[in-house]
Amino acid sequence: MTKTTLRRTARSLPIALLRARETVMGPVREMLAATGINEQKWRVLRVLDESGPLDQSLLAERACLQLPSLTRILRAMEDQGLVTRATDPGDRRRSIVTISDSGRQVIEDHAQESLAIFARLEASYGRERMETLLDLLEELNRAKPEG
Repeated sequence: MTKTTLRRTARSLPIALLRARETVMGPVREMLAATGINEQKWRVLRVLDESGPLDQSLLAERACLQLPSLTRILRAMEDQGLVTRATDPGDRRRSIVTISDSGRQVIEDHAQESLAIFARLEASYGRERMETLLDLLEELNRAKPEG
């Protein structure tokens, strides 16, 4: 019987991406720790602030969340006064999510610190390399394997 040789974990793409994610998200989690806003809620707020009101399905896609998880997160965010949800008058099955003034304030309260976090990361990694990395990750995302 032949043993299948897997790529070493030190050079495994999934593990490398997880390590990179922690490098990026660790400081963001620290920034948000005192606010009661986790990284998922932060992503939802950022997407809504950037795009305006969105259908829940599109919001889930853009915030990189599973729809059932987003539904649970939105309930908590509504309770916190960060977002509002309304039934789409054109399609009563759809729910439209809008960021509230309180949600915008959370972004405003952390905007400078967030900019500083990513400025430090870019300064240590290099602006051109950061842009190249982002381009490569976008290409990788478009090249999803079949199956």
